[in-house]
Amino acid sequence: MTTEIHFRDDQLIRIWQKVQRGERLTLEDGLTMYRTPDLLSLGKMAHFVQQQKSGDAVYFVLNQKIEHTNVCVLSCKFCDFATKKGRPDAYEMTTEEILSKITPDIHEVHITGGMPADWPWERYLDIVRSIHDKFPNTDVKAFTAVEIDFFHKKFKMPVEEVLRQLYDAGMRTMPGGGAEVFSERVRKLLFPQKIGAKGWFQVHKAAHKLGIPTNSTLLYGHIETLEERLIHMMKLREAQDETGGFLTFIPLAFQPGDTGIKPKNQFTSAIDDLKTIAISRLMLDNFPHIKAYWVMLTEEVAAMALNFGADDMDGTVGGEKIAHNAGAISPMTLAKDQIIRIIKDAGKIPVERDVYYNPLKLYTDNIIGKIPYLNSVPFYANFEKGQYRILPVAPRRMGVLSEQNQIDAGLFSLMDYFNQHEKLELMGWCIATRDQVKSVMLFSNEGWLDLNGKTIGITDDTATSVKLLKVLLEKKYGVSAKFERLHAGVNDYSKYDAVLLIGDEALRANKTGLDGFELVFDLAREWYDWEKLPFVFAVWAMKKSLPEERKAELKEMIAYSLDKTAGDFVAAAGVYGKSVGLTDAETQEYLAGFNFNLGEREREGMMKFRELARVESVRT
Repeated sequence: MTTEIHFRDDQLIRIWQKVQRGERLTLEDGLTMYRTPDLLSLGKMAHFVQQQKSGDAVYFVLNQKIEHTNVCVLSCKFCDFATKKGRPDAYEMTTEEILSKITPDIHEVHITGGMPADWPWERYLDIVRSIHDKFPNTDVKAFTAVEIDFFHKKFKMPVEEVLRQLYDAGMRTMPGGGAEVFSERVRKLLFPQKIGAKGWFQVHKAAHKLGIPTNSTLLYGHIETLEERLIHMMKLREAQDETGGFLTFIPLAFQPGDTGIKPKNQFTSAIDDLKTIAISRLMLDNFPHIKAYWVMLTEEVAAMALNFGADDMDGTVGGEKIAHNAGAISPMTLAKDQIIRIIKDAGKIPVERDVYYNPLKLYTDNIIGKIPYLNSVPFYANFEKGQYRILPVAPRRMGVLSEQNQIDAGLFSLMDYFNQHEKLELMGWCIATRDQVKSVMLFSNEGWLDLNGKTIGITDDTATSVKLLKVLLEKKYGVSAKFERLHAGVNDYSKYDAVLLIGDEALRANKTGLDGFELVFDLAREWYDWEKLPFVFAVWAMKKSLPEERKAELKEMIAYSLDKTAGDFVAAAGVYGKSVGLTDAETQEYLAGFNFNLGEREREGMMKFRELARVESVRT
């Protein structure tokens, strides 16, 4: 899939060439993009990057904002929400009042608010614990870094302990607010009582180390300079290189309200908003998602942002007060049906998600699933999608969506194909290995025989690799282990005796090592040494119910892409490989180790594995 851009500003051509080569953009590149009059070309560059990362997906979540109190010890100039205890506008919600605002259909509860001087620590834990206990299928995203730092100082606990107790109570992710913009100049002028960049990053990095993914934000459109916006993005990019724990970046357009801060224009312009969305997508090359937060952007601008690099619209955001107290002009609640309509009108797939960006439900037809790993690139690099929409989705989630009849075709995890073979028609392509795979790896502190009775963290992304591990343990080595599923993103691996990783994450860890683990086992090599057969990790399959002409069209598109990619994997996947940390030579060697055509030996390996998988009984 190629993107042709007819530039009206020649200064952007150099940046576009860097983007296509997978080269990281600089501060000077960012300034060039902010100053360009060629808004459409900037948007096309950002949309290209978004397509590489998220395909046609645009995510939203059914969420409820809980702002438990507006009483706050701080007095930030830009805040029109906080007040002091005893004033007529002050409020403090009880746990019962909070619970009354949540319904079982909500997937995410987002908790932020003021910081009152007299609340005990247990009150915060009780709020999180009560939500988690009453609504176990609802994820809690709670407390900014400023609030975490406040808890740390007020209750005299290390930041790590604050986070650990909140996690044990049911908090699963953290919002990204609090830093506003990483500029000491701005902080001293507008919010000197708040933590600066150093404190904000300390909190977020501590969360990532404990396996708590977080969001990040930028408050723009007040007194910050363009350089300060870009330096903010670059500091986030550097931290993401270190931890990989940020889920999304959210540019927040400043709402002046009655704060006393009067920017040159009362509100940011649509052009400034769209530029900031696009530039953040291009600068933050290691961030999976960019959010168009409609609460501050307005519905109209957020809709346009879906073709300027954004792939997330947040959600229904019931109960939001902070932005609207400062003058936000968006509707207080954007209904689910309206969000779906906006996303469809942009030509995208409306994807209802959970807090980790796992797809829960799709709201359009003609969808092809794409395994979002380097080893699937040969199938998609030259895929002309035609009437179809492409959804990058982890193998296990693809299987769930297929069970719900929401995906027409895709590269399915082998176990999902086995489980759904009555409704899926096998095609002639696969992802299989003759020997080692390098991207389905067990990192361990024990040899195989010593894993008996030990606890292994297993990836939530696939059923096949997990089943292969169980078969190897029980049938090859005669041992039984306990398994605990990891969620997508950052995790605390220190509590496990071994960890199973797959895909790009496994590739990176296989090259650099995984802290705390001395031994590394390649499951494909273990299988081949045992059975002398290739192992098939995924197969192309499609709904048997598809019309014959669509089946033929799909087969033609897959064959065309794979044929055009064959031989020169670097041309098709070199940029992707670079993002994983591989050289061109390593990318070529890695992809050359796969069989992409489903031959007789691959089918024999499939049947042998099916026979063994049917009788294994390792505890989960």
